[in-house]
Amino acid sequence: MKKGISKRLAPYIFSAPTVIVMTIFMGFPILYGLILGFFQWSLVDLKNAPAFVGLHNFKTLFQNPQFWSSMKTTLIFVVSVIFVQLLLGMVIALLLEKNLPGIRFFRSIFMLPVMISPVVVGVIWKYIYDANFGMLNYLLGLIGVPAGTWLSSEGTALLSVIITEIWQWTPFVFLILLSGLQSVPSDLMEAAVVDGASYFQTLVHVKLPCMKNIIRLVLTLRMIESMRSMVVIFIMTGGGPGISTMTLPMSIYKDAFVNQDLGSASATAIILMIMLIMLTVFVKGGKEADDKH
Repeated sequence: MKKGISKRLAPYIFSAPTVIVMTIFMGFPILYGLILGFFQWSLVDLKNAPAFVGLHNFKTLFQNPQFWSSMKTTLIFVVSVIFVQLLLGMVIALLLEKNLPGIRFFRSIFMLPVMISPVVVGVIWKYIYDANFGMLNYLLGLIGVPAGTWLSSEGTALLSVIITEIWQWTPFVFLILLSGLQSVPSDLMEAAVVDGASYFQTLVHVKLPCMKNIIRLVLTLRMIESMRSMVVIFIMTGGGPGISTMTLPMSIYKDAFVNQDLGSASATAIILMIMLIMLTVFVKGGKEADDKH
């Protein structure tokens, strides 16, 4: 009896130190940030205690056109990045699902962008887009295309940042989708071939349905990461020119460390967190609906 009880308690005992550490070092800052959203506190006045203002920070945000602009920019950034990454990742995975000679080496090389620090990625692409001596303008000049001011123009800055994000994280999407393709049961594929299904019919009716959970996993992971992406944007544009690349994470940084308004920054962070939770629940709800069917 005691031996059975000890076996049941063993997982909790071994995981307890990790849970306690994560609760202290992650749970407390999150909880403190949530509480701070209802207070007024400035970095230049840290000696004084935060003043409770209720929903004032949220009312001020909702009345600020820049907040809604940041919301719109964030949604454009996230939707564009996820759509293109899923599309490119699936196409590349379909092309490379066969065990061709040298495919392992290619996969390793293809994963290099993911391994590079976002700071380094931002610096590299900032020089690529540089209007005076950037590689992009040099290559375009070889074919007679006029040079562009990619990061200093409101019309192209957001697109430039989106392309950078796609470049870095498409290999990650490709790798997960490739594992999903390779996990499709071979007997289903053989049955489809015997029934005379074309490649497109096999893809639509066999492969993609078997990969629904994998696609949802990729969608959730990339959605969370894209929504809180800030480092590359900070390095490349700093949220400019104007507010053309001012996403919600950049707005949080600006409120906290430029305007030194911790209450407003925390309120924006709360809204961002609520958006992430709602989108995650929506994706999970789709999975549960499919499981019922």
